[in-house]
Amino acid sequence: MKMLLGTLILALLCNSATAEQVLETERYLVHYNAFNSTVIDADAATANNLIRSKYSAMINIAVFIKNPDGSTSAVKSFNSGTVQNLLRQQQPLTFATINEGKAIYYIASFRFADQELMNFSIKVQPDPNQPPITLELSQKFYVD
Repeated sequence: MKMLLGTLILALLCNSATAEQVLETERYLVHYNAFNSTVIDADAATANNLIRSKYSAMINIAVFIKNPDGSTSAVKSFNSGTVQNLLRQQQPLTFATINEGKAIYYIASFRFADQELMNFSIKVQPDPNQPPITLELSQKFYVD
């Protein structure tokens, strides 16, 4: 598990194509990034049932609640969504939960072709009594 956390941190810090992004609401910070699956260590991928392939990528989401003292804490959330290419070929995103103590990640795998622009539409719902947070993004992927 520590191996996956280190790899995810590395993926968050790599280049601008895999740079972490944040969506901020009044109560939450939703950190997200998408990256080629080959950056994940093979053993960590196997241990967490993640697919590694040069034609496979992942989207990673972590949700934090804003505490009154200004700090943040990781929270669980229900995440669902789709990713589609420019031909409107759509894939459902099935998020796996990776809980590493104080860190909670949600990762979904999807397929892509070289130089393919992928459009994401994701609903993040940390509070089941509130409407979900909508996350929309587009990113081009390249075969490693």
